[in-house]
Amino acid sequence: MEKKIEINFLDVSKSGCEEFPKYQTIGASGLDLAASPDLGKSGIEIEPGEWDLIPTGIAIELPKGLEAQIRPRSSIAFKNGVTLLNSPGTIDSDYRGEIKIILINHGKETFTVKPGDRIAQMVITRIERVNLKKSEFIAKTIRGSGGFGSTGI
Repeated sequence: MEKKIEINFLDVSKSGCEEFPKYQTIGASGLDLAASPDLGKSGIEIEPGEWDLIPTGIAIELPKGLEAQIRPRSSIAFKNGVTLLNSPGTIDSDYRGEIKIILINHGKETFTVKPGDRIAQMVITRIERVNLKKSEFIAKTIRGSGGFGSTGI
């Protein structure tokens, strides 16, 4: 049986969340995040070319050494052209505020986010902190400074 890390979360909504982050399948990498019930029945409309900050109604307590990456959901990206403006978003282990998602509408029609809509996914990953050391040179590689398509399409 696999050992799972326990992460505390808090319902910070005024209305009480019904949808908490959860994996939708046994092999899912990300926990789906839903829009807060505090949006009200009409939700939030995002016009084409616009973006908005969507609250989820939850806060999490990540242990040191972990981060939460907030990523788009492929279904709303494909069907509606809606994705995350900063992707992936990062939640650091010392952040204790409400998780909010910056959605942008690249689609052709107004997109309405209603309370409980699954709007993003959260992937928990380990991180490694490093010490950067100023140097006079760095080791050469075959690739060198080639980037932005230098290895082909």
